[in-house]
Amino acid sequence: MIMLNQTDVTPSCFILNGIPGLEDMHMWISFPFCSMYVVAMVGNCGLLYLIRYEDSLHRPMYYFLAMLSLTDLVMCSSTTPKALCIFWFQLKEISFEDCLVQMFFIHTFTGMESGVLMLMALDRYVAICYPLRYSTILTNPVIARVGVATFLRAVFLIIPLVFFTKQLPYCRGNLIHHTYCDQLSVAKLSCGNIKINVVYGLMAAFLIGGFDILCIAISYTMILWAVVSLSSTEARRKAFSTCTAHICAIVFSYSPAFFCFFFNRFGSHTIPSSCHIIVANIYLLLPPTMNPIVYGVKTKQIRDCVLRILSGSKNTKSYIPYLSGKR
Repeated sequence: MIMLNQTDVTPSCFILNGIPGLEDMHMWISFPFCSMYVVAMVGNCGLLYLIRYEDSLHRPMYYFLAMLSLTDLVMCSSTTPKALCIFWFQLKEISFEDCLVQMFFIHTFTGMESGVLMLMALDRYVAICYPLRYSTILTNPVIARVGVATFLRAVFLIIPLVFFTKQLPYCRGNLIHHTYCDQLSVAKLSCGNIKINVVYGLMAAFLIGGFDILCIAISYTMILWAVVSLSSTEARRKAFSTCTAHICAIVFSYSPAFFCFFFNRFGSHTIPSSCHIIVANIYLLLPPTMNPIVYGVKTKQIRDCVLRILSGSKNTKSYIPYLSGKR
């Protein structure tokens, strides 16, 4: 292990220790991580291919799904390859600059993931509550603008966090007990005052996650109100079915995120750190792995496109309205 002199304030590199306490099991732990990563890459690349080349998928819902797939690809690729290098080849070193870059990508694209899920909730709200105006409200320029705004929001909120971390003096060694450069894990190696990192990190989490969860809750409250007012039980069932995949994506994304958030703030003395690190990796791997599977299973148009490609058919089916009961 590379040791730092106490007079150094900026280390040349950090050592990512993987999962402390489970070093002997790193090889076994790597197999589910690798499998999930392969499924995530194949599934999301497949979705992007379908959305790009299938005319029937050139609709607002699928453009938002393409944003989610791109976000998922970057999010899991920011951490999993390095984690596998640690597990397989003991390549634990990461330069200080690369650590900051990884930190930026992780926190930016987890924020982007939350923002896209919020946009997809608004998409479902417009589709169910204003079906006749759906295509005029969510035009391609509107989708592009809200997508760029969501990305820029994450970038501008995370850049200061990375800057604050870069400015800290590091004199407590360079060993990070994690598989990637999480902001708090890096900041804890500092002998300076990290209060601003903690406070700003909480503020950024609430500005991104708190705002998005509030918007999602309001959207689904309005959707529920609109669906309950429908007179037909079959119409209510069809309306609810259009939201199933999105609700699953929300559960896969926010459940491990809440665990990591509360562990970092309240449970660090009661829950083993190895458990936290495993969940932190699952947090970045589970949504990219499950989202293409859920949308592939729950969305009839995507299933039809996949089956048509596998069967070699060149016919393109016409667009099926969201509430027609064909999904």
